Amino acid sequence: MIPTIRPHLTGDGVSWLDAAVAKIHADAGAVFALFPAAGRRCGRGPLDDGWTVDQAVRVTLLLELPLDGEPLGTLLFDLYAHGDAGERLAVLASLSAFGDAGRLGDAGLPIVRDALRTSDTRLIGAALGRYGAARLPADAYRQAVLKCVFTGVPLAGVAGLESRADRELARMMADFAKEREAAGRPVPSDIWPILESHPDLLAGLSSDPKGAS
Repeated sequence: MIPTIRPHLTGDGVSWLDAAVAKIHADAGAVFALFPAAGRRCGRGPLDDGWTVDQAVRVTLLLELPLDGEPLGTLLFDLYAHGDAGERLAVLASLSAFGDAGRLGDAGLPIVRDALRTSDTRLIGAALGRYGAARLPADAYRQAVLKCVFTGVPLAGVAGLESRADRELARMMADFAKEREAAGRPVPSDIWPILESHPDLLAGLSSDPKGAS
């Protein structure tokens, strides 16, 4: 859920946002100049649920784009590819809203896949929001969850685990846990909800992942 942003803006910030929205309605390409300027013109302070003002403003701008489907996906990828980390996070944060509205289809998946190839844990986590969780094929989703475990991205923030955590993902988590134990390293406790539905896969583990840290 995108935070309500206008109460957090100054009068100048509100005026800038209104003018920016009008420009985007008239010409979608205007977003390329406006998107990077959001922090400077509206601020970067914290909001609820880990959002920042500039991120919420950027997502607000994106949702005003008069595009859908492949044209929208292409524009979003261009913004993502040329953006800094904050701008990339905003593009990723917009995908679930576009997906909920039926505006994007699979056209945002190249962005999700690119984020999952990075070593930036913020991007990896953001890639597994509702959009990525709903649209990644099963194998790609499993590999993405495994990468979260490898890189320390908390699984509590990964969307779709309740419905998509199947036996194959549990097997992958069990293999990971065994490798960690063999190396004398702790097993992350947040893999336990995946494993507990398939207790037979825990054979060979010397410690209970539920109690590991």
